[in-house]
Amino acid sequence: MFEQNVGFSERATRTLAGVVLLSMIFLAPEAPLRWFGLIGIVPLLTGLFGVCPLYRLLHKTTVKKQAS
Repeated sequence: MFEQNVGFSERATRTLAGVVLLSMIFLAPEAPLRWFGLIGIVPLLTGLFGVCPLYRLLHKTTVKKQAS
């Protein structure tokens, strides 16, 4: 559907960051800013799918080019 524009190492970093942010909801149930962890959905999804809408708007990619 969309061409991937996020490289492997950045995908791993984004996925990990998303999981850490989302875990705030469950690990600190009484914390006043725990719902701030919902922001973790964005890096988690961009990491899993390898497509960043902001990169698409800026015509940027971190995917390495394959040698032909």
